[in-house]
Amino acid sequence: MTTAFYKIALGTAILAMSSLAAVAQTNSIKPAYDFSLSREEKIKLAESAAPPEVSSKATVYVLDSTGYVKVRNGSNGFSCFVDRQVPVNLEPTCFDAEGSATTLLTRLFVEAQRAQGKNEDQIKADLDEGYRTGKFQAPRKPGIVYMLSDLGYLLPSTANKLVRISPHLMFYAPYVTDKDIGSPPSARNMPRVLRAGQPDAYIIVMAPSEGAH
Repeated sequence: MTTAFYKIALGTAILAMSSLAAVAQTNSIKPAYDFSLSREEKIKLAESAAPPEVSSKATVYVLDSTGYVKVRNGSNGFSCFVDRQVPVNLEPTCFDAEGSATTLLTRLFVEAQRAQGKNEDQIKADLDEGYRTGKFQAPRKPGIVYMLSDLGYLLPSTANKLVRISPHLMFYAPYVTDKDIGSPPSARNMPRVLRAGQPDAYIIVMAPSEGAH
């Protein structure tokens, strides 16, 4: 990614960054998504997931107290939003057309259920049932997910604090396991699997540092 792109992303989510910095300094686990951001700031945070050539033409969803709200229709088939695999995470994400037609529907469902007060175990059970019955579908062909923002944070299963997400690309790989990619070592320059064995599993490839060849 270019320096200009990252400067734009950084400059458009100052409030979000301030909140996240406070979380990192105190080592306390608090929701990373700042619901008090203006709609424009929420849009720019979602758009920070992908290059402007992609995100500027994408459909955009922002998160409010009722779940995701579509605030812009796109023209390229992509959908940009801030994902939350767990409620404390902040994961700017842009799905391509295939992900927008499949996995995105599960993300919209999850946040709608959270807004209604359902707990995470209930929501997971409903998701599993949705996949079983065909309400939800795994991606039907290869595709890409942009997660190139440097404003993302998540809570690792082995940590008690939020950590910054390194910019990366993801590729749909329904039900893939570590064995399927040769079980490579967990190093920055190696691919890895996220959500192994699940319908919305991905192969992750870290984005090269600027200036790397």
